[in-house]
Amino acid sequence: MSDFRSSQNEAHPNKSNTLMTGIILILILVISIQVWFLYSALNNALDDNFDIAVATFLGSLVLALVSFWILRYLPDPRQPKVKKSTYNAYRPTQKSS
Repeated sequence: MSDFRSSQNEAHPNKSNTLMTGIILILILVISIQVWFLYSALNNALDDNFDIAVATFLGSLVLALVSFWILRYLPDPRQPKVKKSTYNAYRPTQKSS
């Protein structure tokens, strides 16, 4: 039985592109929420509400761990196709004199 990574590497490029687009959109959403948490934490820290600042820090830390976990589902880069050599052993090359 194959695992997720080998199945993903054998998938059609359109499926890999769709998966990559979805993962990138989820990561953009997570980063946007983290920026919002940062804004909230700074405002509450300036107002001496350190409990809310600590809670938003912990929430942002959890979101960062989730985003690192999601990154492992990104597909591996496609390997470039190797060009076949045009060398022909039966036809000698012309030497210029």
